[in-house]
Amino acid sequence: MHVLVNAAMSADGKLSTRRREQLKISGADDFARVDRLRAKTDAIVVGVGTVLADDPSLVRFDREHRDSIGKDGVPTRVVVDSTGRTPLDGAVCSDDAPTVLLSSDALSKARRDAYESAGVTVLTAGTDRVELSAGFTALERTGIEHCFVEGGGELIFSLLEAGLVDRLTTYFGPLVIGGRDAPTLADGNGFVDAFPSLSLESIERLDDGVVISWAVESIASP
Repeated sequence: MHVLVNAAMSADGKLSTRRREQLKISGADDFARVDRLRAKTDAIVVGVGTVLADDPSLVRFDREHRDSIGKDGVPTRVVVDSTGRTPLDGAVCSDDAPTVLLSSDALSKARRDAYESAGVTVLTAGTDRVELSAGFTALERTGIEHCFVEGGGELIFSLLEAGLVDRLTTYFGPLVIGGRDAPTLADGNGFVDAFPSLSLESIERLDDGVVISWAVESIASP
């Protein structure tokens, strides 16, 4: 499986304000770039924190581009949610696209039954929280070969820590958000003794900011 992480952030590396309020960081050209990336993928992946903060539908993509490269249907929506906090009436559970809840054994039977009754496919991996390596293997068994991860910072950190990210693209926009409690690209516990090794692929000026693309090679000691 190939996993691409994409994020838009401020010049100081923040995804949103300390209030977790969604901000417009990039412009029309970057939105179009992201829509093309979504069109190429099999699944769009977010963490439950993003679902609770933004209520995204995850159905926006460049349909014309998807048709031109011969991909059928629409990308599957995947929510990484260990205990079932995703609202059943949330946009991500609509019938606009297939939805997979990647959860753990901590998900109650009643909650699982409710999701499945709503048409959501539930995959479990891990005891108390989602074990991402096993979870993404389960996704791959369903036919998903390319994943596009949109956040948030906790999920992105965990994927990097598990060595599951192949490529990282970041858009840096022309604003400073600040705040020690504002979310960043990779939250979680942070790396201390070993760090993801990145190889620079390209830098592109877009809108009033820049897009930087990296290949993620490994986690290595400094």
